Amino acid sequence: MTPAAGFVAALAGFERMTTGRLSALLAGRDAAEAYAIAVGRQRPPEPIAALFGRDPTLAASWRAEADRRPPELAWEACVAAGIAVVVPGDPTYPSQLLDDPRRPAVLFVRGDLAVLDARRVGIVGTRNATQRGRETAAQFGYELSASGVVVVSGLAKGIDGAAHRGALAVEGSTPVGIVGNGLDRPYPKQHTDLWNAVAERGALISEWPPGTNPDAFRFPLRNRILAGLVEVLVVVESRERGGSLITAREAAERGVEMFAVPGAVQSRASIGTNRLLCDGVAPATEVADVLMALGLDQRRAGRARFDPRRRPRADDLDVIEACRQRPRTLEELAGQMSSTLVDVALTAARLEHAGWLRETGGWFEAIDDWADLA
Repeated sequence: MTPAAGFVAALAGFERMTTGRLSALLAGRDAAEAYAIAVGRQRPPEPIAALFGRDPTLAASWRAEADRRPPELAWEACVAAGIAVVVPGDPTYPSQLLDDPRRPAVLFVRGDLAVLDARRVGIVGTRNATQRGRETAAQFGYELSASGVVVVSGLAKGIDGAAHRGALAVEGSTPVGIVGNGLDRPYPKQHTDLWNAVAERGALISEWPPGTNPDAFRFPLRNRILAGLVEVLVVVESRERGGSLITAREAAERGVEMFAVPGAVQSRASIGTNRLLCDGVAPATEVADVLMALGLDQRRAGRARFDPRRRPRADDLDVIEACRQRPRTLEELAGQMSSTLVDVALTAARLEHAGWLRETGGWFEAIDDWADLA
């Protein structure tokens, strides 16, 4: 019999599957039932039916996936690659992500997620790093690991890879890599040994099943996971645009302490980091700056749950409670709240962005497995 993880792994690999859609499919039902709904073998509940109704081609696309991604083959691929499938509710799912407004619906893991119980610092930066930037990232990675801190990065070329190499140079270190493709396909290829070392010593994490290609759109998505897992983020080098600035934005939205390493004003590789400094991000000129920050705020330390969402307004609670009772449309909410459709739409959009509601096909549901609002 195929375990539930096989159905989740298959669903995660569907064309046009998103974290929101996967979360909606799995909400309140087991993985086998969610798979049956997705491929048209079981009648969809109202929110999913509305999702199909909004995009008539989606149901046909997912029906075709039933032949391409049977759960038993998805599970065999995970087993063959030594990949664990972890969903919210599993005891090993990182508690640092449980309350994240855009938490992953599933994580694919090589290694041991228990390493996240330690203090955690993210080190990110440009792929097109300077030699000095790579040396700085490696030094920060080494000294943080020597102090017992878990270094979290993206295993990309440039700054990320240098930070992980520095961390791995410390005996007993347990670095963590967050990647944007299947864990059976190291990317870039020249980092294959680095991937394997991180998986063996620490943990390698993705929200994409085995066989997933490193498509460009996946990397900005993985950056939110990195930002959600760390207590402090250090940007070593960044150009005027790029993934490291996306990670910095995600970290800022979650209230994560952030540092930027100053760079030469003539260096294009430092345009982004110097701009962060101008925007008020603290400078990091040595590892001691980061270690001091770790001693100032321990809300995210270990596996303690920390809810980064902004608390809802008092007049938002009725909307959340109504959506907790059952899925609601904006029209229903407007009628129940005796409010205008525009006002309710703005409220629902704000609560969805903050992580209190989930919208599927025009239906709003409360996200109920977080702290009590009372």
